[in-house]
Amino acid sequence: MKDIGAARGGRSGSPEEVLISALPCIQRYRGKTVVVKYGGNAMINADLKAAVIRDVVFMTCMGIRTVLVHGGGPEIEAMLRAVGKKSRFVRGLRYTDQETMEIVQMVLCGKVNKDITALIGEAGGRAIGLCGIDGGLFRARRLRMEGEDLGLVGEIESVNTRVLDIILDSEAIPVVSSVALGVGEEAGLSLNINADTAAAHIAIALGAEKLLLMTDVRGILRDPEDAGALIRTLSRSEAEGLIREGVVSKGMIPKVECCIRAIDGGVEKAHIIDGRQPHALLTELFTDTGIGTMMVKDEGRGGYE
Repeated sequence: MKDIGAARGGRSGSPEEVLISALPCIQRYRGKTVVVKYGGNAMINADLKAAVIRDVVFMTCMGIRTVLVHGGGPEIEAMLRAVGKKSRFVRGLRYTDQETMEIVQMVLCGKVNKDITALIGEAGGRAIGLCGIDGGLFRARRLRMEGEDLGLVGEIESVNTRVLDIILDSEAIPVVSSVALGVGEEAGLSLNINADTAAAHIAIALGAEKLLLMTDVRGILRDPEDAGALIRTLSRSEAEGLIREGVVSKGMIPKVECCIRAIDGGVEKAHIIDGRQPHALLTELFTDTGIGTMMVKDEGRGGYE
């Protein structure tokens, strides 16, 4: 917990002081559901990976019903290169033909998912790895954008929360990879789902207290060129305004839109946090200053918590 104390606005203290200061947050979130999207550099750097895994295990030990949804872009990219296939992106989403879909499913549902599940076990936690096909967790149709062909990219229509509740009720951690089972015209097909979007859908379906998206930036910046211009708290309508103004642009747009979707769906708070910071999850949850940007409902803007 020493790293957390040092992150609290520069106020550090003894381990006992840090734990006592975290007590109100621990009490607040005990028994609540938190959905974490795990991606970015925190999945590549060994030290950051270990910190994230320990954070998730700690959260569960504190009685927080924690769901971990993961990406795997770098691993997918490496496998595509290995077979001589180039990636193509359409509006930030990976174009997914049948061959790419097979690689996505193999890498995400196989290697990455099981590696994360194993790491949680090694850290003293209990985890069950699954993808959106297992137990009909995600049912989806092909995502269609006017004038664009995305291939086998899906849009979630439903989430089978019973699958997740069984795991959570057993005090284990669901580790979810974002591949869905197609329905309708896509029945029987596997569909590639954006991991941020999948995390937002799960958070809504479970009535989560929080959605946390881990990324490789500090959060939403008022000035993208100034790392010190972090917006710590904003409402969902303010977030929409930042997109219109161009303050939020490029790859941050889908992340902010996922937060807006979650807030509109009933999630109390959505966070974009810097996964490059050790123990970012615990700092966000259990300190009074947090580490990233927190989005709240329009009528619920208040202090950081």
